[in-house]
Amino acid sequence: EVQLVESGGGLVQTGGSLRLSCAASGFTFTDYAIAWFRQAPGKEREGVSCISSTDQITYYADSVKGRFTMYSDNAKNTVYLQMKSLKPEDTAVYYCAAVLGKWRTSDLGIGDFDSWGQGTQVTVSS
Repeated sequence: EVQLVESGGGLVQTGGSLRLSCAASGFTFTDYAIAWFRQAPGKEREGVSCISSTDQITYYADSVKGRFTMYSDNAKNTVYLQMKSLKPEDTAVYYCAAVLGKWRTSDLGIGDFDSWGQGTQVTVSS
């Protein structure tokens, strides 16, 4: 069974930085897609970033592009989300999600991910 565990969330002031980690176990990142989602209270869960082993294209939501960077250390089965220039509107619970298979990033939707972490809270103060 695939397990995903997020860490690295916390409280940071506007303009600050955080690095989130997602550690995976139960599989190796051979053919896979992995993504970060976030959900603010009362709002829909939204995609933040995603990468596929098939096409190696990283997707970023327009709201985070240029500020967030997703990268992985496959030897550690860990993916990271480096967040810079944080804004109050980035406040949310951040989730890591994964699915095995030869997916193209452009073909993926939230319903395609079948492994989810428990989430880590990111709070950006004014």
